[in-house]
Amino acid sequence: MAVGSFTLPKPRPTPPHFSRNQVAKVLHQMAVLLELQGANVFRVRSYQNASRMLGTITQDFGELVASGQLFEMKGIGKGLGSALSQAVLEGEWPEDWVDKHTSTPAGMIEMLGIPGLGPKRIKLMHDELGVDSVASLKQAAEEDRIAPMKGFGAKSQQRMLDGIELLARFRERRRLDIGLRYGEAFQRKIAGITGVNRATLAGSARRRKDTIGDLDLVVSVDEANHEAVAEKILSLQGIADVKGAGDSKISLILDTTVFDDTFAVGHIDPNVLDAIGGDDYEQLEAGGTIDAQVRLVPPHVEPFTLAYFTGSKEHNIAMRQRAIDRGLKLNEFGLIPEAKAGDLKGMDAAVHSLQALSEQEIYAHLDMDYVAPELREDMGEVQAASSRSLPKLLEMNNIRGALHNHTTLSDGEASLEQMADTAQKMKWSWLGIADHSPSLKIANGASSDDLLKQGRTIKAYNQKWAEDGVDFRLFHGVESDILAGGTLDHPDEVLNELDYVVASVHAMTKWRSRDEVENTEELLKVIDHPATTVLGHPTGRILQGREGYEVDLFAVLEHMAEHNQDGRLKAVELNASPYRLDLDWRLCKHAKGLGVPVVINPDAHSIRGLSDIAYGLMTARKGWLEEGDVLNSLSGEALAARLN
Repeated sequence: MAVGSFTLPKPRPTPPHFSRNQVAKVLHQMAVLLELQGANVFRVRSYQNASRMLGTITQDFGELVASGQLFEMKGIGKGLGSALSQAVLEGEWPEDWVDKHTSTPAGMIEMLGIPGLGPKRIKLMHDELGVDSVASLKQAAEEDRIAPMKGFGAKSQQRMLDGIELLARFRERRRLDIGLRYGEAFQRKIAGITGVNRATLAGSARRRKDTIGDLDLVVSVDEANHEAVAEKILSLQGIADVKGAGDSKISLILDTTVFDDTFAVGHIDPNVLDAIGGDDYEQLEAGGTIDAQVRLVPPHVEPFTLAYFTGSKEHNIAMRQRAIDRGLKLNEFGLIPEAKAGDLKGMDAAVHSLQALSEQEIYAHLDMDYVAPELREDMGEVQAASSRSLPKLLEMNNIRGALHNHTTLSDGEASLEQMADTAQKMKWSWLGIADHSPSLKIANGASSDDLLKQGRTIKAYNQKWAEDGVDFRLFHGVESDILAGGTLDHPDEVLNELDYVVASVHAMTKWRSRDEVENTEELLKVIDHPATTVLGHPTGRILQGREGYEVDLFAVLEHMAEHNQDGRLKAVELNASPYRLDLDWRLCKHAKGLGVPVVINPDAHSIRGLSDIAYGLMTARKGWLEEGDVLNSLSGEALAARLN
């Protein structure tokens, strides 16, 4: 957790002085700071719940506060509501909030990044040993001063040292693509062991979160094979260290030797590469590691264990409550009638469980449709599964093309012909080419003359494919920089010759230095531009590289919805590059609700990059998107009609 994120934003000159996003972030910070200082657990929880709630609202935040409706919202009590009203309407954070931020040593916040070390333990070590930073924690552990503390011990002390080392090697969560590479490689190795019935990735990897903290694998194994399988897992290639090996759980650190092939990251957009560490990035990644927990369970328990460790925590809580309402107890061991469970726990209680050979049967026992792992975030999926109204999530066979891709005309490494050939091999029926515009010097943006020449080439190819009866076509666009005042890069007469325009922010220094209101107003202007078809990578974020610029995307999407209602196509991009995954999945769901079309774009700079569409699909599914919600599902003919 970055220390720099634990700051109180400065107020804007006029109310609302702070945005919904800013307030939600500060509430999260307060929850952590309160826990570090030993506050009442219920007070901590109230800030956590309020932060989470504000992160999901779609109403105008300023009006919500000014009208007093904030006090009516679940999780907002009188005291917290008054504090938020003071901040939003008067531009002053409560004094005790300011005090919490200034009085907490920055080093204690940094310590939260150590795996397995939470606020409570940090506070204990601070109070008893004066530990207030990663450096002082390491010193205390090396001097053996932590182990004697009540509730700690030698193993905890060593885990802290191991965690500090891991933090030093790779300080943040791993991106989805990297986490999945590790997880799927290790899963395949375990699945190939004699005696393993099934090995399945669980946790945030299975839920397709954009970043992954560690890996969870659930392994079904008969009792007779349990010991032999555990021994073989411990001998697999790719294990850098064994943190613990009990009867049913093995905790490991994996390194890149888990891969059967040479680790390589491939071609990276220069803008992205600069944000994630430049030329040293591949070397850093090649020396990376990831934590993994393997749980060995008998077949009759496996579906329950898999569901439990898939999570999320919030989804599990909602599921347990639904079970309780039916006189049942749901946990990682089974779905057990409370009358039979009594005081029994674990495997002793599991003998009384309702039978479930799959997760689908668990949901059926609770009178629900099966909930896909991507949706298990307690964002309405339990209610939808109960009312049989879950979405039919997008599938890869629904994808017929993508609009935002680059060639050697700008900073791509493949020619127009190579990109088209690869798209056809992927069974796509169309492909959009949108090279960079001239203002982006680092990307060798295409001049107007070169862009128009590319367009003539594309028309010639399309004519030939049509004459030959080939069901494939190219669409010609440009990724235009958003310039000052919400204007586009390239004269209007050039833009009018194109099939579409992807309008994107690349001048991140300027955009990140500005207020949320300024940035939002600028995006609203560019959306109003007649040539703008798609808003590209809407926040400009690079996962684990940089945060995006401040912007009210709820307002942006609502403005786009108005255009679409009036018959003007304005689509928002879900940038499928695993370095971006920008639009956030929560906003995918919001766009869907507003009727704003989403277009999943790999932002490919190579033929390999086209396959990144898979990560966009994962995020789209997590965002509740269906076939009819994305432009990618249209035929070439239907898309041409939408673009005209």
